[in-house]
Amino acid sequence: MDIVIKLSQFLLSLSLLIILHELGHFIPAKLFKTRVEKFYLFFDVKFSLFKKQIGETVYGIGWLPLGGYVKISGMIDESMDKEQMALPPQPWEFRSKPAWQRLIIMLGGVTVNFILAFIIYIGMAFAYGDTYIANADLKDGVWIENPLMLKLGFKTGDKLIALDGQKIEKLNNDIGENIVMSKEILIERNGKQQVINIPTDVIDQLSKHEKSPLIIARMPFVVASVTEESPNKNLKAKDLFLSLNGEKIKYFDEARAILEKNKNKTIKAVVLRDFKETPITLKVSADGKLGVQPGELEIKELEKLGYYKITTREYSFAESIPVGLQKGKDKLFGYGRQLKMIFNPETKAYKQVGGFAAIYNIFPSSWSWEVFWSITAILSIMLGVMNLLPIPALDGGHVMFLLYEIISGKKPSDKFLENAQMVGFVLLIALLLFANGNDIYKAIVK
Repeated sequence: MDIVIKLSQFLLSLSLLIILHELGHFIPAKLFKTRVEKFYLFFDVKFSLFKKQIGETVYGIGWLPLGGYVKISGMIDESMDKEQMALPPQPWEFRSKPAWQRLIIMLGGVTVNFILAFIIYIGMAFAYGDTYIANADLKDGVWIENPLMLKLGFKTGDKLIALDGQKIEKLNNDIGENIVMSKEILIERNGKQQVINIPTDVIDQLSKHEKSPLIIARMPFVVASVTEESPNKNLKAKDLFLSLNGEKIKYFDEARAILEKNKNKTIKAVVLRDFKETPITLKVSADGKLGVQPGELEIKELEKLGYYKITTREYSFAESIPVGLQKGKDKLFGYGRQLKMIFNPETKAYKQVGGFAAIYNIFPSSWSWEVFWSITAILSIMLGVMNLLPIPALDGGHVMFLLYEIISGKKPSDKFLENAQMVGFVLLIALLLFANGNDIYKAIVK
């Protein structure tokens, strides 16, 4: 069932992005009276799952879900239709249109991708608002469990002050991404500030360590369930520990440290059960465990118990517009920084480039519209940016040659464009093989 949910989200998101991207080419082409021969979701190598001709255009669904396309008459594209290009230009063909019209047609797809991302972020701000913990409210610092973060010198209880000189205002889902994109982080430890430098190859190092959140808010020690072999059957689900061995505790990391010191001992404890303080006697195992599965509390429960003040912002539709636009801008520039790291050999970030399997694995195994739209928005930005790369066979390659034509007044020959398209196609295949090869390699290594 989990696979079905993940696959459904993956295909729905991918289909939506492809259709809207191709519509971005299709609509201006039709407006400029350019013939569109085919409009396809997925590739129809040898055969189609579905196709129907309406007017001059064949609409269809291919069997290979690696993208989609529109075939525009008189355009040198991946179809490499040399027979058509050998004939005299026709008024309805792409090559017969003014350069500025061809430029608009080629920029249509990425324009739609960027607009879609901003619309999604605006819609999410309006529908879901913004829930976070203000960084200033993390009086006891954050919880550090990630092996690499510990290796870099971070400790549980550290207070994060700034990333590359920019003050951290709130703890939210973007904090991990912002950390790996930073060069230095200002923290406060035991009342003193210090700087921790982030290595250039942090992304590559992260891949070699156990995957866990880089930074999370410190959480109380709550029992989710008691294991069958546990010697502490007097514990119950949802028990919240207030003290262990006479020492008051507030967070799970404090409890773990006390249990480590009391291996193979019987200790006294106090738990909060049904909002009442309940004394209890516990046996600690040889490995410092109690035989329970730790659990988590809902954000509202944490707030009710006085752990954190949760800030929730709701936005009117008018207010959600600037909020969504800023979110889209941050994500767009953030992805630009990621690409910069990927193309910098020193970061070794290229090793983490993934293909379709990596995208599939981004989606959760349970359905959440908020998560779905959030992932779709960032994928839309990624699709737009990648298509703008000046590689022949991508929209950016066509745009590069069109800009040359507009500036110089000279149109590249069809032969040159055909050769460039072939080179670009080879480069594109190489990139796809590299990205998806990384997925296969990671799967084998795991």
